[in-house]
Amino acid sequence: MTDPLAEVVTLLQPSARYSKLVSAAGAWRVTRVEAGRPFYAAVLDGACRLAVDDHPPLIAEKGDFVLIPSANDFTTTSLAPPPEGVVTQPVEVGPRHYRMGRADGPADTRLVVGYCAFGSADTALLLSLLPRLIHVRGAPRLSTLVELVDEEARAARPARDVVLAHLLEVMLIEAFRALPGATASPGLIRGLADERLAAALRRLHENPTRPWTVPELAREAGLSRSVFFERFRRVVGLAPMEYLLAWRMALAKDMLRRGAAGVAEVAERTGYASASTFTIAFSRHVGEPPARYARGAAA
Repeated sequence: MTDPLAEVVTLLQPSARYSKLVSAAGAWRVTRVEAGRPFYAAVLDGACRLAVDDHPPLIAEKGDFVLIPSANDFTTTSLAPPPEGVVTQPVEVGPRHYRMGRADGPADTRLVVGYCAFGSADTALLLSLLPRLIHVRGAPRLSTLVELVDEEARAARPARDVVLAHLLEVMLIEAFRALPGATASPGLIRGLADERLAAALRRLHENPTRPWTVPELAREAGLSRSVFFERFRRVVGLAPMEYLLAWRMALAKDMLRRGAAGVAEVAERTGYASASTFTIAFSRHVGEPPARYARGAAA
């Protein structure tokens, strides 16, 4: 059976960019201004407060895992932060090991934090299908995976990048499936948590070349056309045919970027009756013809 979540994560092509251990004591505050980089943190000991973009601040405790697939501005502080406006400068105390707050004495909090990158040509679309913030509590498997990512990132072992890519894929999938679907923001995770919509989503991913219609997908979900349409749009965040188009274009971009097939074959493998029909749809969606897109990706 096709797993839509695994397909999305695989298509994102995650890779490790940076991982570090952070120890902190006393009052501290660190502010980061990012440009949409994926950020993750696992609390090994203690607790901290994390404020992300326009989300309410959350408290992350020992054993918690936080993932922001596309991080912008965020602030991390001790539970009792320093006065407003005071920002702490991390001090490197070892290879990829930083200390924050009080310099002496044992640490109150220890975290593994890191950034990864997505190599997909359609990252923005794929991320729009995922929650904007994931906070998982009491998931030791995730903490173990983060420690493995951190250990592998520090080492200079053979096939390091291959191992890291697979570890990150597993870590992301584990984080997404550990998130209670009902609490997720609209997107694929929430859709897969809905038993009726999940049936339609899996069928769509199993056979994206089929000329699906809303009534056909509604039958797969066991719902009336109108109920299915409104429920899909509310829970997934896109209308069913918009989702199908977006997924076909993501698959097409990936094939063209990798040079895995010519335009005619990509058209056939994404459900279009002819190369010309596909070219029109692709150009309208992407802003340039598929042949030009493929040449640009290869340059």
